[in-house]
Amino acid sequence: MIVAGMAAAVLLLWAAGTLAMLWSQASLLFERNRVARDRAAISSREAQVKAYHGDVDAIARDIERRQAAIEQILDANPSATIAAQPAPAKADAKGKPLTAASPEIGRLDKLRQRQFALERAITSAARVRLAKVEKAIRSFGLNPAALNSNMDGQGGPFVPASSAIAAEPALRDLALLLTRLNAMETTLAAIPSGRPTAAPMETSSYGYRRDPFNGQLAFHAGLDFRGAYGQPILAAAPGRISYVGPRQGYGNVVEVDHGKGLMTRYAHLSGYGVHVGQDVRRGEAIARMGSTGRSTGTHLHFEVRVNGAAVNPRPFLEARQDVLEVQKLAKRRTPDGYRG
Repeated sequence: MIVAGMAAAVLLLWAAGTLAMLWSQASLLFERNRVARDRAAISSREAQVKAYHGDVDAIARDIERRQAAIEQILDANPSATIAAQPAPAKADAKGKPLTAASPEIGRLDKLRQRQFALERAITSAARVRLAKVEKAIRSFGLNPAALNSNMDGQGGPFVPASSAIAAEPALRDLALLLTRLNAMETTLAAIPSGRPTAAPMETSSYGYRRDPFNGQLAFHAGLDFRGAYGQPILAAAPGRISYVGPRQGYGNVVEVDHGKGLMTRYAHLSGYGVHVGQDVRRGEAIARMGSTGRSTGTHLHFEVRVNGAAVNPRPFLEARQDVLEVQKLAKRRTPDGYRG
């Protein structure tokens, strides 16, 4: 009995020790698993924070890149600015402490949306302006596309557009739109619309008429204005004097180059007040009325030519007030070139 009791006691002690060892091992394994889970959670949070940092930096870089591109486009087209749509401030989120609830991405996204809205506003305003300008040009009987199709007189080193503008269709289209708007406004500003003299009476119109010398049917390429001998002759638009001197049949002549293939001619003059290469403004006195050349009396013969071909000057001198207002605004917005 005693031996059996001792054996049972030993067995119990062994079982207890074994259970204790198993419990210890289980506890150790549980603790290791917990530590592993904690490490995994920490690594996940670190990865999220790192990714968040990367997202914020990427958004900030994109905003700054687009802002630089917009500023480059507007610098090249200063007349396209829109006062009612201020440019968004540059992103400044880099280096700020981030938390899981950080609002930086939300703020940057709002800033980016404002940037997109600015691009859309400029594009919309430019399209409206371009439509008005092209309509005004057509009211003079001119083709806007034809006036701007001449590529002569251009050059310079090749400087490619910035990668941001080249890669973004919206920015690329905006840059091209503003370039076209500037070209059209420059064209409109150069169109002659001022009266070439104070004389109110037109003695001969543009088109076919009886020749005053031989009575035969002939084509008259301009308008004739009767006036007093020596009366001032005025530039009908800003431009540069391209010719001063006699021409067969015209007598003494002054010609003004307005750019875009536009030229005005003033003939039968008694004297000149300008020289070749001189820039003149709209309404500036350039010559004096006379009766030189093939002329029956004191008057001004006035022509408008487009790419060398005579066109009817009347639409230029009888432009509606709304057209003249659009032209006036175009002159203010085109600081380069001739101005009236």
